Amino acid sequence: MPRQDTENLFRRYKNQVATIKTTSGGLYKGRIADVTNDYVAITDHETDESTFVLFSAIESVLVDDLPTSP
Repeated sequence: MPRQDTENLFRRYKNQVATIKTTSGGLYKGRIADVTNDYVAITDHETDESTFVLFSAIESVLVDDLPTSP
């Protein structure tokens, strides 16, 4: 059930800018582009590259308070 809650959280904030900190110390910032039942894809707005972060590796999430735009 915790994984389903995480998936629902990311679906709620899809297309918004977020910063994700992983348990290994990585820090990823970008727009939430895609959400599956195992991972979230974060797209960097400058390079347009996607990074895939597994739910099991996420330590914390901070969603920026910015207006949504595609």
